Amino acid sequence: MPGTDRDQHGVSRDSGRDPRLPHRACFGPEPGQPGNLTAVSNPDQATLTQPGLPRPTRVRPTPLADLARRLGVPDPGGDTAVTGITHDSRAVRPGDLYTALPGARFHGADFTAQAAAAGAAAVLTDPAGADRAAATGLPVLTVADPRSQMGALAAAVYDEPGEALLQIGITGTSGKTTTAYLVEGGLRAATGSGTGLVGTVETRIGEERIKSERTTPEATDLQALFAVMRERGVGSVVMEVSSHALVLGRVDGAVFDVAVFTNLSPEHMEFHTGMEDYFQAKAQLFTPRRSRLGVVNLDDEYGRRLVAEASVPLVTFSAQGRLDADWRAEDVEADLMGSTFTVIGPKGERLRATAPLPGPFNIANTLAAITALAAAGLDPQSAAEGVAAVPGVPGRLERVDAGQPYLAVVDYAHKTDAVESVLRALRTTTRGRIHAVLGCGGDRDTTKRGPMGAALARLADTAVLTSDNPRSEDPLAILSAMLAGAAEVPAGQRAHVVVEPDRAAAVAAAVAAAEPGDIVLVAGKGHEQGQDIAGEVRPFDDREVLRAAIEKDRKAS
Repeated sequence: MPGTDRDQHGVSRDSGRDPRLPHRACFGPEPGQPGNLTAVSNPDQATLTQPGLPRPTRVRPTPLADLARRLGVPDPGGDTAVTGITHDSRAVRPGDLYTALPGARFHGADFTAQAAAAGAAAVLTDPAGADRAAATGLPVLTVADPRSQMGALAAAVYDEPGEALLQIGITGTSGKTTTAYLVEGGLRAATGSGTGLVGTVETRIGEERIKSERTTPEATDLQALFAVMRERGVGSVVMEVSSHALVLGRVDGAVFDVAVFTNLSPEHMEFHTGMEDYFQAKAQLFTPRRSRLGVVNLDDEYGRRLVAEASVPLVTFSAQGRLDADWRAEDVEADLMGSTFTVIGPKGERLRATAPLPGPFNIANTLAAITALAAAGLDPQSAAEGVAAVPGVPGRLERVDAGQPYLAVVDYAHKTDAVESVLRALRTTTRGRIHAVLGCGGDRDTTKRGPMGAALARLADTAVLTSDNPRSEDPLAILSAMLAGAAEVPAGQRAHVVVEPDRAAAVAAAVAAAEPGDIVLVAGKGHEQGQDIAGEVRPFDDREVLRAAIEKDRKAS
């Protein structure tokens, strides 16, 4: 990614100066006083274990000769057997096959001695790393592209753990996380057994919760997770599948029983060459190599294209009530807390469903979850009841209540379509004003900054432009692009625009502007617990910063 190098361990090495954050620039009346960058903890940290994924405790050793045969490479000889596999030399355990991959600045083979000292039994690498790996004395398997082999080998080492699980994978630009939580709720209700969840916020194995480092784990970690789930009696798992995961082979070795497509809009353009490349990456999930059955949103233009191009059987859904969809929503009743609607199935099924989060997009997410669960062979009514009982999704229209006379919410919306959807949904719930805070991430897609600034200025009443995760970029350069977009909105249609680089001060400014019946929205970071500035990740949780700002404002008034 631009401005970022990653070594073999996946550690980002960002360069850039530590920016000096100036005071807020206001366009219109002064709404409040600037604050300081606030370091806060997240209450969820008490229930989440430390980062790092577990391994199964009981693994039958796999002869290295068997893995060599799978790869079609010479048997290195000896009686070596492996009981695990990892791509990270720091995570090597005794008996592991260490996969030494080429990196942006280093080759994994440079860390083979470290892996050997930790007990690695053998090495898988490419020709460029073979000699360095062999210098340790460990047996070496050499293939042209070791990354492409990791998933299948990990599945073999852990005895195909995914086959013991009902696997549901969800891809799309927006809605993956919410839909995954809703599916998990439906799985709990409809199966009555333990469930697993793998996604942006966390990984769950039954009741154990582990903070996620990325949306989709690397293939070696994912197969180990599946093995742990099987070992602990988990019968089903739902996971988010990012386009990065599909391109980089992170779900290699997994075949999903049901794959879900939510929607597609511009995102990750720093990674993909354009929308066609982005679509083709997502479409990989709907091939026999990746899934057995697809569930597709017929309301989305790319969903309709996928219906024509997918090579697996498909089931379609429409929150807009399209009659050509297999499952559709009708009789929608919406309020501030969520929506209720009737689900019509392909065989005339009729069931009353509840979207536990507000907004039309959450009707779509709820219908996607119910359709996926029905497609998996579960009872739709039981599934719908489980979906309705989901208490909320971290950082997705998450309410913050500190006794204030207005609604305050935090949302992960960090792309133009998502920002627009959230603001439109909130607009339907109030006659008051909306005071919204938003930033754009550094070292990421630069093309969305202007459109996001424009969306905020067009759809909010107070648009506070601020920092997100600047990373190695100058926060003011990012804000300049957002402000340029906001300036394109005609003056008569434009919100009161505030530019405040300090995110905590920006939140305080929005809170200071709020009156009874209004809405304060803090968007972009959602569940995240840190802010990345010049390579330093500082503790920062929008939910706690918003709560603190409300409490301070109430004491002052």
